[in-house]
Amino acid sequence: MADYRAPVKDALFTLRHIGQLEELSKTERYAHADYETVASVLEEQGRFMQEVFGPTNAIGDREGLKWSPEGVAVPEPLKAAYAKFVEAGWQGLNAEVEYGGAGFPESVFSVAAEFETAANGALTMAPGLTTGAIECLQAWGSEEQKEVYLRKLVTGEWTGTMNLTEPQAGSDVGLCTTKAVPQGDGTYLVTGTKIYISFGEHDMTDNIVHLVLARTPDAPAGTKGISLFIVPKFLVEEDGSIGRRNDVKCVSIEHKMGIHASPTCVMSYGDDGGAIGYLVGEENQGLRAMFTMMNSARIAVGIQGVALGDAAYQKALVYAQERRQGREVGGDSKEPALIIAHPDVRRMLLFMRSHIEAMRSLIVYNAVAIDFSRALEGEEAEQWGEIAELLTPVTKAWCTDVGMEVTSTALQVFGGMGYVEETGVAQHFRDMRIAPIYEGTNGIQAMDLVGRKLPMRMGGVVGDHFSRIRALDAELAAAGEEFASVRTQLAASVDALEEATNWLMNNGLADPKQALAGATPYLAMFGIVTGGWLLARLALAAKGELDAGSNDTAYLSAKVTEARYYAEQHLPRAAGLLGAVTAGAGDLFAVDAESLASV
Repeated sequence: MADYRAPVKDALFTLRHIGQLEELSKTERYAHADYETVASVLEEQGRFMQEVFGPTNAIGDREGLKWSPEGVAVPEPLKAAYAKFVEAGWQGLNAEVEYGGAGFPESVFSVAAEFETAANGALTMAPGLTTGAIECLQAWGSEEQKEVYLRKLVTGEWTGTMNLTEPQAGSDVGLCTTKAVPQGDGTYLVTGTKIYISFGEHDMTDNIVHLVLARTPDAPAGTKGISLFIVPKFLVEEDGSIGRRNDVKCVSIEHKMGIHASPTCVMSYGDDGGAIGYLVGEENQGLRAMFTMMNSARIAVGIQGVALGDAAYQKALVYAQERRQGREVGGDSKEPALIIAHPDVRRMLLFMRSHIEAMRSLIVYNAVAIDFSRALEGEEAEQWGEIAELLTPVTKAWCTDVGMEVTSTALQVFGGMGYVEETGVAQHFRDMRIAPIYEGTNGIQAMDLVGRKLPMRMGGVVGDHFSRIRALDAELAAAGEEFASVRTQLAASVDALEEATNWLMNNGLADPKQALAGATPYLAMFGIVTGGWLLARLALAAKGELDAGSNDTAYLSAKVTEARYYAEQHLPRAAGLLGAVTAGAGDLFAVDAESLASV
């Protein structure tokens, strides 16, 4: 089984040319994030994840978790790894300096999170959710809440959770029935049941800070009547010490196809009268606060696509360089050849490699848009904020769909051995399968893109995105013949995407069902085209370095090849999806539900 190696060189190349690290480090907010500092941080963080988190990945998958009425026991090697993670201070990499964080940009954090997730995706769920809780409390918490809870979350001494889902309220959180009754002293008694709560219970930290959606008495129906509460596992005394156990417990954990070391909990609040909770922000504003955490989580889930995809790719590449099977086509030797010599294996490897680069580039671009929206002011900040809003559903959905394809392709490279657990690649495939589902299924992300994001600024935001893609045409033309196919295919694909966009906006106004029927293929188109654009930018940057005399010829030339391969073999898929986008809802509802049954 090949050991994971953090792709620091690729990450830094992407940060320089997609993440605009040099420009970002010129802002006052991120002046400390210069290239040399970032490179040093990522080298060390990548080494840590390889050496500390990586060796525990298979152990957690194999041993799983132990539930009892007293709590959930995490395998000892994972507990030890997490303790080292806290000691090293990695949790607060992107948290505000004021509360003990390092204050690094989201773009830098995104590749650090990739290394972390690739090394051990299940264990990373704990710090990942804690990051969301940190961002939520940074934005919405009171100063007292920040002092009591935020500082401990930033260090990783305590972990955070996100409690939305209930048995009757999945994606439709407006159906939430958990209650929060004010006690007249600033506290609330919370009662209800939450399901699918990742790391809702564990024994890695002294306390767990649950962020819980609930309704106060006489709250309006639906999403307008939801409030957000801090409900700690243990109450905190005035001196900051751990107090008595709160009225919250994990009544069971789910048995899942993957992420076996991540406890997915059924949480019960108030079995003995009510769990003490503390309002975050104002009553009935809980969904706004929770979406701060949700948007962070959606990008984090997108990161799982590139992370687990790269971990699987690395295993497949090593196997292809070691496994002998069949004779090389056109070769002289009668001996079995390494399978990497076979065209179809090369196709699979290049498919994985190019899509990993495209996913990483999209994530970094989405993240740096958040960075610039925070670091700049006025109209510039607003424009970058719009880019981040537009791309978040694409990052979540496209990267996880592609992550599934990449992990499945890696398994295919192994042939029959890929279906055998001891190779390790099957775990990545199983772990990856949840990502298109949670934090809003990919169908919901597509609906968000079409229903909420395309109409932003009367279509101006998505129009600006297309203009930025088209603006690369002049550079591609100047780059010469080796970029000719990239230029041609990118132009054709963005034309098709714009045609699909216009159809959706025109027909969606008259009948939203027509637009939503094509939302999923549309999001795929959007991801494919945006990925091709970002790969073209990387390739142009690589050519620029070669023209400037760089000796890293093989590495930089590969960037150009990857962009050309993607443009020639995958960008045409975007135009191929146009018919699916514009087909409308007619056929989807032409057959009644009973007739869909085959018996």
